[in-house]
Amino acid sequence: MPPSVIETENLRKVYRDVVAVDSLTLSVEQGEVFGFLGPNGAGKTTTVKMLLGLVRPSSGRASLLGYKPGEPRAMAQVGFLPEHFHYHPWLTANDFLDFHGRLYGIPDSERRQRIPTLLERVGLGGRGGSRLSEFSKGMTQRIGLAQALLSQPAVVFLDEPTSGLDPLGRRQVRDL
Repeated sequence: MPPSVIETENLRKVYRDVVAVDSLTLSVEQGEVFGFLGPNGAGKTTTVKMLLGLVRPSSGRASLLGYKPGEPRAMAQVGFLPEHFHYHPWLTANDFLDFHGRLYGIPDSERRQRIPTLLERVGLGGRGGSRLSEFSKGMTQRIGLAQALLSQPAVVFLDEPTSGLDPLGRRQVRDL
């Protein structure tokens, strides 16, 4: 049986005297949709950051796609939409996704095919030529989601993905 996509064992993170994550043990298999629910400060974002290798755990262990968090072989297969998504407002949606596609090493012909398809999929069809500065909060979340999916990753981490979305937008995120 292949290793779990995500595994943690007694994962713990302490910031000075504040325990952000305490002895988290979990296993997420391929194809599963898994989410953390809890109030602000419960350690959800900290856990995601540890799994991505952005924050070092105080103790315990984690693996992502069979690799240590942060390893390039794992990160090449990960899409991520952070809670606070930043972008260059002067770019159009097409330019933004094209830029990220080039960073991912996606060939030109594939980018030209994927970008309009993704924009349609996240509810931004026909908005590829619009500047990101013209986008509402919900539209900004959608372009961030498109960016997270652009490389066709094996694992996608979405931190507060429905923040700022209307009920229809929330349903579309769930349906993805």
